[in-house]
Amino acid sequence: MPKEKIIDKVLPFKIGEYTGNMPKPLIEIPTGTTLEEIKMRKRIIRGFYAIWNAANPTKQIFNANLKEFINVRFLSIQETSLIAANKYSSTFALTHYFTEILELAQEIRRTPPKKHNENQKRFSEIIVLEYQKKEFGTIKLTVGVLRGSRQHIQYCITAIE
Repeated sequence: MPKEKIIDKVLPFKIGEYTGNMPKPLIEIPTGTTLEEIKMRKRIIRGFYAIWNAANPTKQIFNANLKEFINVRFLSIQETSLIAANKYSSTFALTHYFTEILELAQEIRRTPPKKHNENQKRFSEIIVLEYQKKEFGTIKLTVGVLRGSRQHIQYCITAIE
């Protein structure tokens, strides 16, 4: 099967169809809670990140509140697709407001990483930020600060209901 056909089956967006930095969805996000619908949202999130990364080669956005670049890495995709796929609202927030969340979220608190969480062991601290979107509600952005380099890595994005 040609590469384009495989990509069309996996990604819910077509490369090159953008509104600003946001890919335009070609399919609707499933709203249910069945395992199949959660898996579909996970594919949508991963597809979104693939296109966002292609459109943003530096894979980082400057956050005005932290005055730091927030980097998008494989861990960002892995953790967000695992957590945000559980709720329609989180998938919607991610796919519609991603860049503005990274740019405009405000710091709420800083905490040490969870001791028994393997994905958080690489961080010296976890920063929780929130973004208030008037027509949507509150969206939580979790950022990890890497030990040593002090790079800020997007860890997870979820909608707060």
